[in-house]
Amino acid sequence: MLIVWGRRNSVNVQKVLWTLAELDVPFSREKVGGSFGGNRDADFLRMNPMGLVPVIRDGDVTMFESNAIVRYLSARYRQGLLRPDDHRALAMAEQWMEWQHNIFAPAVGVLFMNTVRSLPEKRNDASVAAAEKQAIEALKIADDHLARNEWFAGADFSFGDIVMGVMLWRYMGLECTKPDVPHVNGWLDALEERDGFKQGVMDVTRAKNLEDWNRIEREEG
Repeated sequence: MLIVWGRRNSVNVQKVLWTLAELDVPFSREKVGGSFGGNRDADFLRMNPMGLVPVIRDGDVTMFESNAIVRYLSARYRQGLLRPDDHRALAMAEQWMEWQHNIFAPAVGVLFMNTVRSLPEKRNDASVAAAEKQAIEALKIADDHLARNEWFAGADFSFGDIVMGVMLWRYMGLECTKPDVPHVNGWLDALEERDGFKQGVMDVTRAKNLEDWNRIEREEG
């Protein structure tokens, strides 16, 4: 059986859990990282020398890097369901996956680390303001795309929606200035109807501050 190493409140682990749910692939999970530790143990470092989650083992394949794992699983299981067969749709899915990683996710990461993972007196207001602006500008680009397409790859749901959906869910739970993006919001509404999104992402309680984060990690790991 496929094994996942990671904690449920990690957005990168959530990408993998959601993907597995969409593909209906059975798996077991080891609680690793954060307060659970284990990610600096020698056995874990042999799988991922950077000591980060997630890591998966699928038969004779062991790998790290969440976006790469999502791509691998989408190609290996139920071909065509999450990884489009059509070359044009595949190009869009790949494009928006990279865009999420390079443009939107860094801004959300700064906001999250300052508003949730840090004590109030450690918050960097200048960094928060810059990240808010970057996230708003990014979401306006996404909103324009979704005004013309049902999903990021076009007509059908794909792995491009998974990576963006996980990050947007985290962003929407943060206390920060947000733009008016009706098409992004409509797309998120559609995601919330998917069982994989509910199980892998929505079922993990959102944290508002460091105390919440620590409690959620202990209780929901």
